[in-house]
Amino acid sequence: MNSLSDRIQLAHGRGGRLSLSLINDEIVPRFGKGPLDGLPDAATLGSISGDIVFSTDSYVVSPYKFSGGNIGNLAVHGTVNDIFVSGGSAKWLSIGLILEEGFPMSELQLILDSIKSSADECEVKIVTGDTKVVNKGQCDGIYINSAGIGEKIKEFNLSKSRLAEGDAIIVSGNVGDHGMAILSAREGVNMENGPVSDTASVRSLVLSICQCASKVKFMRDPTRGGVAAVLNEIVSGTKLGAALDSRKIPVSNGAGALAEILGIDILNVACEGRMILICDRCVADNILSVWKSFPEGVNASIMGYINNEAQRVILKTVTGGSRLVDLPAGELLPRIC
Repeated sequence: MNSLSDRIQLAHGRGGRLSLSLINDEIVPRFGKGPLDGLPDAATLGSISGDIVFSTDSYVVSPYKFSGGNIGNLAVHGTVNDIFVSGGSAKWLSIGLILEEGFPMSELQLILDSIKSSADECEVKIVTGDTKVVNKGQCDGIYINSAGIGEKIKEFNLSKSRLAEGDAIIVSGNVGDHGMAILSAREGVNMENGPVSDTASVRSLVLSICQCASKVKFMRDPTRGGVAAVLNEIVSGTKLGAALDSRKIPVSNGAGALAEILGIDILNVACEGRMILICDRCVADNILSVWKSFPEGVNASIMGYINNEAQRVILKTVTGGSRLVDLPAGELLPRIC
């Protein structure tokens, strides 16, 4: 028989002894230094000179564990990446936990450790948070909300209004790994060398190109909707389009094989550790060379260019033909983050 202390109980969220025990035994040892010292209701942070960048997101991924990571990694990487691709440098995060009654304490400990290791890797501090417990059956074990604050990196001036014909479109690595890893875990697909989530920070990639920042016009992480969603969003409402070369789009063997088996367009599949960057053509090779020196950018590629085909994203296929890259009509892969 399992001990009650091995499972989350409703009382863990009601402010009594078990709430205090959860905070003191699991939260404080991992995140209790600095602004969280003394557990104030709000964090006191150092002053910021200049603009701030602020982002928030919620994570309800099912299953909460998958090849390459778990919901804890996603909660940190997702928010940190949103700040960096917006031209900011992430500094502080909040973490809100929604726990289901009966959730194994060992699983919570694993996720909290993942949050801590990912935050340390991204050089951000967890400075505030909250925990709530809901009745059994009201969530899939655990949901997480995270919010992040960062400082604007002054070198970047990002706006799709700056885009011009001939600008290079660079992707930092293999596309579709996260979505395919989630689908594989959810459906119990056992493949040798199957897809592994790419969940990771793009911090190093962004900071490494500050010397080229004046020529960088747009950055985005292709999460829900993948590459197709990002590029269609970019050209929407403009007189510009995008031309992609399928031979230049990096895809891992595992993700590519599963997508082909299931008839899924890999360009519609989410990434969680990649970024798309659009820049003046004159600095594209330099950015590519810099990115390839990092493990997270080793498969970076110039996958296409901006053109004057208004509001159309076109893919050149391996057979020499071309097709329209459009958005799917419905939900392709639900609950990927």
